[in-house]
Amino acid sequence: MKRRSLFLAIAMAVLVAGFSAVDARAGSLPTTLDVLIGPPAQSVTTGLEPDTFSNFSFSASAIPPTTPVLTAAGITVSAFGPVGNESGITFSGAMFAPAGTIVDYAFGYTVTAPKGFLINDALLVGTFSTFGGTGSVSIGETLLFPDHTTVALEAASPPGSVSDSVAFAGVSSIVVTKDVILNGGSNGSSVSIINQGFSSSAVPEPASLALLGIGMTGFLAFRRFFKKTSVA
Repeated sequence: MKRRSLFLAIAMAVLVAGFSAVDARAGSLPTTLDVLIGPPAQSVTTGLEPDTFSNFSFSASAIPPTTPVLTAAGITVSAFGPVGNESGITFSGAMFAPAGTIVDYAFGYTVTAPKGFLINDALLVGTFSTFGGTGSVSIGETLLFPDHTTVALEAASPPGSVSDSVAFAGVSSIVVTKDVILNGGSNGSSVSIINQGFSSSAVPEPASLALLGIGMTGFLAFRRFFKKTSVA
């Protein structure tokens, strides 16, 4: 009896420790990017399905090097959408390049669809300002799929568009790298909001497909039987 009680106590302790470890890795939105990067690194879920966002990374550099840049602690990450079928995450913060400077921000993360779903498109939207000067802002993005193929997105101002989108065959996960380049020009330039949306569709389970096949076979057999009976 004592041995059984000791075993149950150990099992409960392991179970509680396991849940604690999961909680330590799971984050919630809104938060700041440095919290997601960690340590410990955190993942967040958002959207209708919902998708999981993990493996966050960030870096910043400038020309000249003495130009002030925003740190990961100064960038807020929040839920985006849903807008139609799109939902995802938003990066927001005062990312700014003074006149005559260039500032480069690099973001990275992985987005993963829930079990039974595949991601089939991506949306990139940016909110820019060049303060009426000659500056520019560019958000270049690369989507890396599990089969190692890539797709590019770009939102730029000016010239160009504040948004871009792409559709593709469904994938379970995507590694996203985002490069934000601010050219200060004559009056400075800024980007304050970057929205990233994804939509996905459900994938029929093998059992459901098998039932559908059985149903179709039965339906066709019934039609043949009905035709023979009618002819007779």
